[in-house]
Amino acid sequence: MLGTVANTGAIIAGSLLGLLLRRKLSARFSDIVMKAIGLFTVVIGLDLAFKSSRMMLVLISLVIGGLAGELINLEGRLEWLGKKLQEKYSSGNNTLFVQGFVISSLLFCVGPLAIVGSMEDGLLGSHTVLFTKSLMDGTASVALASAMGVGVLFSAGAVLVYQGLLTAAALIFKGLMPRPYVDLMSAVGGILLLGVALNLILNVKLKVANLLPAIFISPLVLKIALMIGTIK
Repeated sequence: MLGTVANTGAIIAGSLLGLLLRRKLSARFSDIVMKAIGLFTVVIGLDLAFKSSRMMLVLISLVIGGLAGELINLEGRLEWLGKKLQEKYSSGNNTLFVQGFVISSLLFCVGPLAIVGSMEDGLLGSHTVLFTKSLMDGTASVALASAMGVGVLFSAGAVLVYQGLLTAAALIFKGLMPRPYVDLMSAVGGILLLGVALNLILNVKLKVANLLPAIFISPLVLKIALMIGTIK
């Protein structure tokens, strides 16, 4: 759990710094920073999307995961949580608070570094990947908080819970997750990162959160494909 604690602390520190800088940055500077993060996220997403060569399984996972996420409305539930936090802790722009919470939570949680790092933490007791992610997230949270406000700060809680649960799961299922399964999960996560990037760059409203179940469904999809012999 040490890696996740460090990651959470980095996001909190970066968010606080971003909030301090927010008053000194004009809207156009904040906007270009957001676009830069979006473009960087595109590159990372594309790189990770091809971690697995089994792209048809990636598509199947996205479709099934998207249907599941839409059914339980993960995006709406995440936004509801953001609104509740805003009502309790912020008197500012409600829409901006929710947007900051949702986008930063997705950005920090969706990436394969969160998955692989948490699993490495649980399986091997190594924190290297999550320490690296901490530096990345801490830097990104400065820019995000300066542009979107205090909602970004609360995403640290989402990271703590999400990565903590992944680490616990890795301890429980130790030895049951071969590399091809992790690669497929990373590929799905890369596609989702592209969705986050489009939201950042084009200011569109892709419901990326509703696709999150695809990450965890993908190992089951691969297992079934291996069992019925459609792939080797």
